[in-house]
Amino acid sequence: QVQLVESGGGEVHAGDSLRLSCVASGMTFNDHAMGWFREAPGKNREFIAAINRSGTATQYGKSVEGRFTASRDNDKNTLSLQMDNLKPEDTAVYYCAASTWAGMVMLASSYKYWGQGTQVTVAS
Repeated sequence: QVQLVESGGGEVHAGDSLRLSCVASGMTFNDHAMGWFREAPGKNREFIAAINRSGTATQYGKSVEGRFTASRDNDKNTLSLQMDNLKPEDTAVYYCAASTWAGMVMLASSYKYWGQGTQVTVAS
């Protein structure tokens, strides 16, 4: 049974940093490109970042590019998202996901496995 468990969310102020983690189990972690998405109340799920299987390439959504950094440790089955210079509009539930594709993808429908999400709240 595949499980993705996110952690690291919380409430911070604008300009602060947070680091999210996602630990995978029940799957061969390095067989999957991974991604981060977020969902704010009343909004569609938004692509944040994708990382390839080896961790050597990343792709970001325009709203976070330059502020967020995705990485992975295949030895520890862990995906991370370093979030710097947070803004109130970054407030959302953040999800990690495992793709069925070998390469990076931005479409949520291309991701087969999802975590339960972790709340990030950024106060102004």
